[in-house]
Amino acid sequence: MSKSFTDKVESNVASIPAGEVRTYGEVAKACGSSGAARAVGSVMAKNFDPKVPCHRVIRADGTVGAYNRGGPVAKRRLLEGEGVTLQGDKVKLKARG
Repeated sequence: MSKSFTDKVESNVASIPAGEVRTYGEVAKACGSSGAARAVGSVMAKNFDPKVPCHRVIRADGTVGAYNRGGPVAKRRLLEGEGVTLQGDKVKLKARG
């Protein structure tokens, strides 16, 4: 049986290691739907499963974006606690090959 888009997104996000981030677009592409960044955001907005660390998914421009468990302030605090470097309101993105 094939996985739904939501299942694919949640599985992909659950595999993001602590201290790393992915953009909504990167998650969409990894799930086989490269143009579905907004749909990834919708899935994350409805996620309350602590096994799916949606705080590790950010906007393409590096800003942290929304977070359904305390807003962007809580999201920044969680990311910083995992060692993610922020410069102002943005995550310092590392090149990935």
